Amino acid sequence: MNDGSYENCQAVRPVLVGGAWQPASSSEIFQACNPATGQKLPEIYPVSAWPDLEKTLLESQRVCLEVAATPPEKIARFLNLYADLLEKNQEAITTMAHLETALPLKSRLRSTEFPRMINQLRQAAAAVEERSWCQATIDTRLNIRSKYGPLGGAVVIFSPNNFPLAFNAVAGSDLASAVAAGNPVICKAHPAHPGTTRLMAESLLEALNRAGLPASTVQMLYHFSLDDGFRLVSHQAVAAVAFTGSRAAGLKLKEVTEGSGKLFYGELSSVNPVFFLPGILKEKAGPVALELFSSCSLGCGQFCTKPGLIVLVNDEAGRRFLWRLQQIFNQPLAGYLLSQVVLENLKNAVEKLKTAGALLLAGGNQIPDCGFRFQTTLFAISGEQFLKDPGAFQQEAFGTLAVAVVAQDVEEMLKIAENLEGNLTASIYSSHSDPQDEEIYRKLEPVLRLKVGRLLNDKMPTGVAVSPAMHHGGPFPATGHPGFTSVGIPAAFLRFAARHCYDNVSEDRLPEELRARNPNGRMWRLVDGHWTRSDL
Repeated sequence: MNDGSYENCQAVRPVLVGGAWQPASSSEIFQACNPATGQKLPEIYPVSAWPDLEKTLLESQRVCLEVAATPPEKIARFLNLYADLLEKNQEAITTMAHLETALPLKSRLRSTEFPRMINQLRQAAAAVEERSWCQATIDTRLNIRSKYGPLGGAVVIFSPNNFPLAFNAVAGSDLASAVAAGNPVICKAHPAHPGTTRLMAESLLEALNRAGLPASTVQMLYHFSLDDGFRLVSHQAVAAVAFTGSRAAGLKLKEVTEGSGKLFYGELSSVNPVFFLPGILKEKAGPVALELFSSCSLGCGQFCTKPGLIVLVNDEAGRRFLWRLQQIFNQPLAGYLLSQVVLENLKNAVEKLKTAGALLLAGGNQIPDCGFRFQTTLFAISGEQFLKDPGAFQQEAFGTLAVAVVAQDVEEMLKIAENLEGNLTASIYSSHSDPQDEEIYRKLEPVLRLKVGRLLNDKMPTGVAVSPAMHHGGPFPATGHPGFTSVGIPAAFLRFAARHCYDNVSEDRLPEELRARNPNGRMWRLVDGHWTRSDL
């Protein structure tokens, strides 16, 4: 970031407030960096002062009832139009994202993340139009009916740095879910990729206008101070906050948000432990070591589902596996960290692990003179060390860094599992032909099941499919609430929905989803304890 003033600046990008691009109210500015060079990019962006935030809040209040009353078909039209416009601008958007993040252009941004973003928007559109997500429930005997609907306030979305497209505040699952549920949205871009966010927000505004939604349905600011952020989420116009980022920042935001009586949905941190049972290491030590490294190093280790904690038993197969892993981690790795902040955090994480007594097996140093790069890093500790201070070895660190915990025996492995914090994922690798592995699995699985949102078998956790069955969440501190997911449509909608109940309300006054006949929808409803299709 480069703080300064507007003086001598050719152009400072405007913010999207009140359905139009307009100059920010502050003279403070910043620039993004190219992680591959460490140099500032030329575009200049404003750090908004409170008047900008206040305008977004007033606009959200003004359009809240109109957005809540918007027919599902119109919301679906917006989401599909938005996807169409983003596809037309794919080259410019992905090129800018590559400049601001140094993520691979072809293999990551164009081939993987951009299609995922489009898929999310189109899935959301289909779910909105189909309407079953609202879980209409009808008791005809008592004439009581209920369904999910809008919160009645704005949803504030904070962008993460590691997914400039698929989790961007103006185009990711949070945005699609909040709008789908009928809420106005205030988006905060991540300062690491403001240009990418600007290009997508231009398409977003056009889609809002063409679909006939209020132009203030979605507003976007690039950056603002921490204090103004706290003031924003505390405002009466705000109903919920979606945050993806570091544990430290998320916990502060969570405290302020929930202290103001608002909903907070935060993805905070996860080390995603992987347990390797003895039998699988006897059979496939080499292949699973390569598989682990590929997952840990994906995106230079900057995935929230990166496997950062490895648990194995100290037997001959385990020692051979760890030796093999050390050789792999000692190889050079291409790619860049997303920002100077990520680099500094990784360096601090390495020093903390050393101080806690972890043994450095590979890497551990910054790579000089070539942008934001760091060696692939592997630590090892004993199970006894872990159990003495579990928290010291469960700190998420972006970068290709992993900690191997070597348990003395299976019983110690189970104790390690019992002392895990809440995580997004946990994986168990086992031999399906080894009776001992099966016996260990039956003991280990019930412990891990309650520690994570998603449990995997013989598979690394970095792939998060956009599927209705996917759950991307987990017990605290992985997220703020284990019952909700930020990936998986339409379940992700429910974070930003309230339950609306109607008692003895006449048919003509009910929402369409709760009427005896719903000619405009093809949806499943729970009627008198039985699921039924409304169009049948």
